[in-house]
Amino acid sequence: MRALLRALVTLAVLVAGWQALVWATGLPRYLLPGPLAVADAMRRQAPLLWSHGLTTLTEILVGLVAGVALGGVSALLLARFRTARRWLMPLLLVSQAIPVFALAPLLVLWLGYGMASKIAMAVLVIYFPVTTALFDGLRRTDPGWLDLARTMGASPAAILWRIRLPAALPAFWSGVRVAAAVAPIGAVIGEWVGSSSGLGYLMLHANARMQIDLLFAAVLVLGLFAVTLYAAVDALARRALPWQPDTQPAEDANP
Repeated sequence: MRALLRALVTLAVLVAGWQALVWATGLPRYLLPGPLAVADAMRRQAPLLWSHGLTTLTEILVGLVAGVALGGVSALLLARFRTARRWLMPLLLVSQAIPVFALAPLLVLWLGYGMASKIAMAVLVIYFPVTTALFDGLRRTDPGWLDLARTMGASPAAILWRIRLPAALPAFWSGVRVAAAVAPIGAVIGEWVGSSSGLGYLMLHANARMQIDLLFAAVLVLGLFAVTLYAAVDALARRALPWQPDTQPAEDANP
């Protein structure tokens, strides 16, 4: 409850500072609209924001699920098979070495202007953090557990599924948290490159028409999606890891 109250107070201070800056500088609305103007734009354009926001949210959620699934399978293959490490690891590195903006036009060309190219873009952004986080967790299993399992005659597959994977779940969920935070980036970049709907598409058109209040409204909706998605993933991770409660300094636990 205290954390929520602090967050609301911080938000109120930021909004008040934003409005004060607009009043003090006298900047025109096409350069920096105040929060009151943005709130009015959100009220007037609520159906438009909802329509485009639903498209972007669908792309984000489908991309997140697909990216997490693909990253999890890749990490398991990397941990289980040496041949997979030899072939997949270079692909992992290349996927991060090439800027996503360079790949977005190709994905739009190959997959079209619909959701498929945006989902693929989100998957590309999500894939690396999930794969590396889970693979790192699988590599750092307690050696004592592995030695005990081998002594008892456990097969490599049984060790992977019964010992290494459960031990790597905290690292996996850390990767999923990062994926939830960056998933909107891939979807919006794809919409900027080529689309007919979505918040990224709405941002471009609002900017071209000097509707900066609508542009800010779209950005705020996207930010709300990102924060809500991260909070949902974090809550799911806490439920999935009941044996690993959060630890924090005493002064943080009792402010």
